[in-house]
Amino acid sequence: MNADVKVLDEFLRFPSISTDSASRGHVNDCADWLVERLQKSGLDVEKHPTKGHPVVLAKNKHIEGRKTVMIYGHYDVQPVDPLELWDHPPFEPHIAGDRIYARGSTDNKGQLLAHLLGVEKTLAAGKDLPVNLTFLFEGEEEIGSPNLEPFLEEHRDSLLCDVVAISDTGMVAPGVPTFTYGLRGIACLEVLLKGPSTDLHSGIYGGTVANPATAVAQLAASLHEVASGRVQIDGFYDAVVPLEDWERQAWSNLPLDDAEMISLTGVSTLYGEADYTSLERTWGRPTAEVNGIGAGYQGEGSKTVIPAEAMLKLSFRLVPDQDPSQILAAAKAHLKAVCPPGISLELKMGHDGKPYKVDPHNDFGKAAQRALQATFGKEPALIREGGSIPIVQSFKDVLGADTLLLGLALPDCRAHAPNENFSLENFAAGIQLNQNLLESLGSC
Repeated sequence: MNADVKVLDEFLRFPSISTDSASRGHVNDCADWLVERLQKSGLDVEKHPTKGHPVVLAKNKHIEGRKTVMIYGHYDVQPVDPLELWDHPPFEPHIAGDRIYARGSTDNKGQLLAHLLGVEKTLAAGKDLPVNLTFLFEGEEEIGSPNLEPFLEEHRDSLLCDVVAISDTGMVAPGVPTFTYGLRGIACLEVLLKGPSTDLHSGIYGGTVANPATAVAQLAASLHEVASGRVQIDGFYDAVVPLEDWERQAWSNLPLDDAEMISLTGVSTLYGEADYTSLERTWGRPTAEVNGIGAGYQGEGSKTVIPAEAMLKLSFRLVPDQDPSQILAAAKAHLKAVCPPGISLELKMGHDGKPYKVDPHNDFGKAAQRALQATFGKEPALIREGGSIPIVQSFKDVLGADTLLLGLALPDCRAHAPNENFSLENFAAGIQLNQNLLESLGSC
C-alpha cells in the first residue's frame, strides 16, 4: 500500500454518516481530520460550525489578477444498510485487485482526497499554485446540503470565485475521461395514508372500509402510464427543455449501451419513457420513482388484517427548466385526486434541488476538457448525469459561478450500495487531474 492509498485508508475509516444522529461525533472527527491534513499542506484552514455538520474551508494566499477556483467535496457518507450484503466491514477498507472497498470510497472521499493530495504534492514540491484556491468541504451533502446555501450567503464576499470544480460524478467507462455538464434536480416527498383508527380483522371488516395498503399501491401505480412509461402528473413535462441534436448524437457514440446497462443493473430488460434511449432517459428526461413503500404485517406467515396505515416515499428527478416547488405542488394535487374515499393523506416535503446545466464549450469548459485529455490521453466524453448535487445550482445562484464536474467514479462503483468501491488507478489519475486542471484554469 503506497503512501497515498494509506491516507485514503485512514480517511475511509471514519463512519461519517450524516443522516444518523448517532454518528454525529464521527462526522465531526472526520472534519477535524481534514482540518489537520489541510494545515499540514500549508494552507490557511477554518472549521465553521453550522446548525448541522461543520464546513471546512482552506485557502492558499490569494493574489490579485489570478483566477480564483473553488474545489468542493463532501466528507459525509451514506448509511451502510443492508450491512449483511457487505463482503467486508464498510468502514474497514479492503483492497482487492485495483479497487478499494469501503463506504464513501467513491462518494465522495476518494474523489475529494485526490484533489487535496494533488494540491499537497504541488506545494510539497516547492511550487506555487497557479490559481487562487479555495477548498470547501461539507458534511451534509447526503442529506441535501441544508446548511450550505445559507453558509454561502453569509460568507459570500470571501467565497467569490471564477469557477467551481467538483469530482463527485462518474466516467462513462474505464479509461474514458468524462466531463459532466448537466445534472438532474431532485424533489422528494413522503406520503402517509391513514384509514381505520387501528388494524382491523380483514374478515369482519373487509369490503366495508378502505384498505390503506391497497390505496398505497393504487397511488404508486397512478404515477406512470405503463405502455409509454410517461409520468401521469398534470403539467409534469410543461417546462422540460428538449435535448439538443448534438447531445443525442454525442451520447449515441459513447461506450455505454443497453447491454452494458443491463449488465451493470442486473435486470433482464430496460424500461422507461418511450422514444428515448436509456442514456437519454437517465441524463436528459425527468422521472418519478417510488423509493419506499410499506403497509401491514411483514412477518412470517399470515396475519389477516386491514392495516391502519401505509407509507410511500417518492423522489422526482428533474431536468432544465423544471422547478422543484412546482413539481411537488403538482405531485401533491395528483395524489390527493387519486386517493380513494375513506383514506386520508399526510404529505411531508423532503429535500430538493434544482437541475443544473452549463455550456461545455465556454472557456472554463474547454480548460476542463484539456485537463482531462492531458490526464487520461483521450478526448473527453461530454455527458449529463442522472444524479443530483443540489449545491451546484446554489453556487450559481449565490456566487455567480459555473461548476465543472470532473468525475472519477466508474459505472460499477456501487455508490450508495453495499460493497462501494473506488478504482485506485482513478485515484492516482485524480491527483494528476487536479494539477492539470489548476494549470489549465490558471491560463484561462
